[in-house]
Amino acid sequence: MTRGTIDARSDDQLLRDHAAGEPTAFAELIARHQNKLWAIALRTTGNHDDASDALQDALTSIHVRADRFRFDSTVSSWMHRVVLNASLDRLRRVKHHQSAPLLEDDETLIDPQDHNADVDLSVSIGRALDVLPPDQRAVVVLVDVYGHTVCEAARILDIPEGTVKSRCNRARKKLAMVLGHLRDDD
Repeated sequence: MTRGTIDARSDDQLLRDHAAGEPTAFAELIARHQNKLWAIALRTTGNHDDASDALQDALTSIHVRADRFRFDSTVSSWMHRVVLNASLDRLRRVKHHQSAPLLEDDETLIDPQDHNADVDLSVSIGRALDVLPPDQRAVVVLVDVYGHTVCEAARILDIPEGTVKSRCNRARKKLAMVLGHLRDDD
């Protein structure tokens, strides 16, 4: 491929080509999905350092295990699962995940006239996700942030659909409590 051209191969074909030894296929596949893979790692681990390490572990695993992929799901779902699992493994290894209060008593509510309200809301939601245990954070990120169905999330995490539903329910209740200060009580 020449620089600046778009590779028309499907994700499936790129993975097959990589497994067969084609030198540019893996880089193209990762380039297509790198932003979403990074976002999954960052949302799951809660910090840049752990996300970077988890993503590196996941990419190494994807690179090495490409020839064992069975194509019983989409390549992107498989890659998301590998990144999510690597992120959760990272959290377990460093054992740094601690629940902490989201807001200090002196923090103010979001002013609807404030132009930074969207940024503040995004930061509040990101911090609220950090309060969740990793298993609940994983399902909320997949279902509520990235829009996967319960069935897709169950396949990605390799858990029953009922488990996804119950974890989502518990996580949403915690998020509602943590983010309760954002309600418009007018």
